[in-house]
Amino acid sequence: MTATSAISFSPNRHWLPALGLALGATMVGVPASAEAQQAEPSKQNSEATSGYGAELEGFDYPYPVERFRFTSQRQQLQMAYLDVPAREPNGHTVVLLHGKNFCAATWEDSIERLANAGYRVIAPDQIGFCKSSKPETYQFSFHQLAANTHALLESLDLDDVTVMGHSMGGMLASRYALMYPEQTEKLVLVNPIGLEDWKAKGVPYQPIDEAYASEQQKDAEAIRQYQQSTYYVGEWEPRYDRWVDMLAGMYAGDGGDLVAWNQALTSDMVFTQPVIHEFDEIQVPTLLLIGEKDNTAIGKGLASDAVKKTLGHYDVLGERAAERIPDAELVEFPELGHSPHIQQPERFHEALFDGLKRLDES
Repeated sequence: MTATSAISFSPNRHWLPALGLALGATMVGVPASAEAQQAEPSKQNSEATSGYGAELEGFDYPYPVERFRFTSQRQQLQMAYLDVPAREPNGHTVVLLHGKNFCAATWEDSIERLANAGYRVIAPDQIGFCKSSKPETYQFSFHQLAANTHALLESLDLDDVTVMGHSMGGMLASRYALMYPEQTEKLVLVNPIGLEDWKAKGVPYQPIDEAYASEQQKDAEAIRQYQQSTYYVGEWEPRYDRWVDMLAGMYAGDGGDLVAWNQALTSDMVFTQPVIHEFDEIQVPTLLLIGEKDNTAIGKGLASDAVKKTLGHYDVLGERAAERIPDAELVEFPELGHSPHIQQPERFHEALFDGLKRLDES
């Protein structure tokens, strides 16, 4: 399906282009336009990275941070989360699951809009990420993170929720819906990664020690360049700098080595635990919101040129995912990247609320 193709339907699912016209594209992997380059932050800004603690101490979240303390794998851990009440409650709760390079705070805009629309919103930081514990040793798996999330929701007496995951959070949200279908009202996937099995397609495995060494090299400029090409299709706006600073500050702080180690461990989880092979077992109504210019593929830089060309084609991957999930609806944003909810929040959230309404009516 291309940006100019007509809406097509098949039994049980719809393919709907998101509202708005396709823009002149700056292709991922091609130098940005002069306008986009002019919009890049100054070198002075890129060098002024804050140093945050290993649990993101010093970086303020938009809402009060709560702590869920529990025992897992013989360790006392704490899971940070936001619990934002609805302005005028509609009786529904949305659980927001962040991606690998994201935190609960990056859902800020979505939290505000959902709360204004009547939803209670729970946004946790998973173990190993952001303001939550970063253990020296932990068997990371999507099953474990889903179980941790379920324990948090049980502690809040929540057992019928809409689970919405972005990027790696989409893999986790899918696993949660597979493990706890009776507690999952709806599933929303926003540019989830893992829509293809990278290892099966020929991406070589990277040992954790090598991944750790690579993580230790990350800084604000490298993070910014990656986000610009993948999240925002070659464009940049000053409001994105906050999220670069959030990530780079954890690496730059005193606990940077522990942050890098946990990032290496979770990268291994993402690469070795694809959920796509179980998509046909998802039992809950599902909404996929896909920026088609996304090109995310874990380990792509390690792959041969021939394999690399086959990876990260979200204009195709979104449609294939919708075909595999029994009760799925797909909304595509032809000119947006990996983070459509940040890149064009008005348009994205209009599509989100329309999609949730259609799932309620179906």
